Amino acid sequence: MVTIVAIVSVVLVIITTLTSAVISNVLEEQLNERVSSSARDVVEMINRSMTAPESAALALDRKPIDPGFLFVYESPSTGETTGAVVDEDRVVVELDEAQVQDALADAAGPGGAHTIVIEGLGSYRVIDVGEGTTAIMGLPTAEVQATIGRLWRTIIFATIGGMLLLGIATTLVIRAGLRPLRAVAETATRVAQQPLDQGAVSIDERVPEAEADPRNEIGQVGAALNTLLDHVESSLHARQRNEELMRRFVADASHELRTPLASIRGYSELSLRDPSLSDNTEQALERIQAQSIRMTSLVEDLLLLARLDEGQEIVLGAVDLTQLAVEALADQQAAGPDHAWSVDVPEEPVVIAGDRGRLTQVIANLLANARTHTPEGTHVELGLRLEGEGGATRAVLTVHDDGPGIDADLQRELFTRFVRGDRSRARRTGGTGLGLSIAKAIVEAHHGEISVHSAPGDTTFEVRLPARPAS
Repeated sequence: MVTIVAIVSVVLVIITTLTSAVISNVLEEQLNERVSSSARDVVEMINRSMTAPESAALALDRKPIDPGFLFVYESPSTGETTGAVVDEDRVVVELDEAQVQDALADAAGPGGAHTIVIEGLGSYRVIDVGEGTTAIMGLPTAEVQATIGRLWRTIIFATIGGMLLLGIATTLVIRAGLRPLRAVAETATRVAQQPLDQGAVSIDERVPEAEADPRNEIGQVGAALNTLLDHVESSLHARQRNEELMRRFVADASHELRTPLASIRGYSELSLRDPSLSDNTEQALERIQAQSIRMTSLVEDLLLLARLDEGQEIVLGAVDLTQLAVEALADQQAAGPDHAWSVDVPEEPVVIAGDRGRLTQVIANLLANARTHTPEGTHVELGLRLEGEGGATRAVLTVHDDGPGIDADLQRELFTRFVRGDRSRARRTGGTGLGLSIAKAIVEAHHGEISVHSAPGDTTFEVRLPARPAS
């Protein structure tokens, strides 16, 4: 709209300038003709009198002349220069010496009609018709200037009014034309606000049929968006089916692997009791037993993740997070005496609705990570506090350490399955890379959030859980 109004404004300014210049030239030519006509009349009157007038006033008194007519005349007999002007009442008024000198000074120049300015009288269009003497005649330009002024004012007001009308009309037309595009944008905005990254997703939003007419350009955009949303919805449904199949496969495979792994572990333990085993055989059986234990832990973790994804494994009850925190820290103090441990919890119990066993697993996992992936002497602090009021109250559990920190690239994928912290921390014990992903799944199953912020000397894991006790 601004572009259209600006272009039209420039065009109107150019047209107005050219029109005013043309009209000004026309009016000036008409004034020149009037000056020439009046001058011829005065010259004829002087010629008929057979005698030259002694003064300009005497010449003008002999015949009625149009008001405003100016005559500056040099008498041939006396050589004296005089001037006179006819006022609005057709009375001849003589010019004073200064006005005559103004006329003579401004009129000194090339021949033909030109404009002079006389003090007290204003601007005049004059010609010099004298032959061997001075005879300057002219008419005032005030009327022409007034006409041009009125023309400019009319054009300016008309242009402003026209631009306002153009702006209003353009706004209405553009808004009406872009109404279908706004419908497309609103639909796209509503779709963008939907969580599409996980879970079963159905995109019900579509651009209305009236705004998706393929016969115009904006309608083609709406129709293309509807087609795109159809494809996206189909892809999301396919993704969800694949995720469900994969979850079911992992759960079934993990469940089936538990029995043979238990058998391998049992037979290895039984075989180790045979006193006749050689040293090599005993070492091989011990290795088999250790790997079966590790494999069993991995299978149990995968089975737990699959069940958490399906909404299972969580049994809600009233859980005192204060007690869990204190107990979990005591266990880690015994496991990591080379670290400095501290706890900061409120005196009053922080009770929420949750699964005691799973929440204990989350706290133990975070503390174990801090102990395992930091050097000796690192200070680890477990904190618990309440934030918010009413239904927005949250229990905030933090595990902070002053170790070397986590690499910034690793932080973005730290809670992804099978991601390990080898790139940023010295890992002294093996792990499956599922601990933090399990913690995240447990926290989200409790409708909470888990996050990490890390820099060298300052790493904090934060768990936020709704503080609503079980009914």
